[in-house]
Amino acid sequence: MTTFALATYQTQGHERTAMQIQGKFFDLESCFEAVHPAQHSKPRWVFSSTDAICHWEQTSAELQDLAEQVILLVEQGKLAPLAENLQLQVPFRPTTIFGTASNYQEHAAEMNTILAAKPDSSPYVFMKATTSVTATQTDVILPPETQQLDWEVELGVVIGKAARRVKAADALNYIAGYTVVNDISARDLNRRSDYPFKHDWFRGKSWDTFCPMGPVFVPKQAIVDPHQIKLSLFLNGKQMQDGNTSELIWNVFEQIEYLSSILTLRPGDLIMTGTPAGVGKGIGLYLKPGDVLEASAEGVGCIKNTVRAEVL
Repeated sequence: MTTFALATYQTQGHERTAMQIQGKFFDLESCFEAVHPAQHSKPRWVFSSTDAICHWEQTSAELQDLAEQVILLVEQGKLAPLAENLQLQVPFRPTTIFGTASNYQEHAAEMNTILAAKPDSSPYVFMKATTSVTATQTDVILPPETQQLDWEVELGVVIGKAARRVKAADALNYIAGYTVVNDISARDLNRRSDYPFKHDWFRGKSWDTFCPMGPVFVPKQAIVDPHQIKLSLFLNGKQMQDGNTSELIWNVFEQIEYLSSILTLRPGDLIMTGTPAGVGKGIGLYLKPGDVLEASAEGVGCIKNTVRAEVL
């Protein structure tokens, strides 16, 4: 089986969709035309990875078949990859973004968070604005309202079909694939003293550019086990986070079971599954203008972003 990923890139002011195979990017429309030269009408997913993911039950098999044909054409020298200096955009536009907080024991400890025993608890989930999404190689904007901007590398799980009351044992069937997320957080804005409600996850996490995501969308077939993925984050070339999804308190499937017990998960929904230890707050180190962040998930990809102060 040929493994592939989907991406969105910009060229001459327009967004186009690409298929990544063996580390090379190919324009998806060109791929379709090469494989189906006599077919004049093209499906919508040729022009939009978001559309492909939102109709994943129908498109996944078609994309897999296309990938198999593309690799043959490449081997025959009949299809050439795109230039390597692509201007990648976010791979798709999430329908909704969910995040699971304090989902690694060592991260909870560095945050001085005391957790109940797992049998007496459930995942702590918050939501992040979809407008916070930004692509790799873009700037994370540091607003003047915070002095404690922090990083959190996470595996992003993308839902591929409507899920309601799904059991953990069946959850993999509802996953379309994966991406990398850096859950940027303003720690000092996550807490409030002017209300009896002490936490304000919206204010701390939903600013524009606070959700770097990408570089690609990887279908689940390309990942053997979502609970054996190495996560890492480098700040200015120094490794700060070094974890593995095997350490999740609530694993990916349990998170889907929990969320789908409350609401219907929809195709295109993104679940930020939690971050391992090594965030800035644990050592009192926060982001400043010019800092460079590289967040990666093994087998999925790496996103790189630079911090820039907001100009008012």
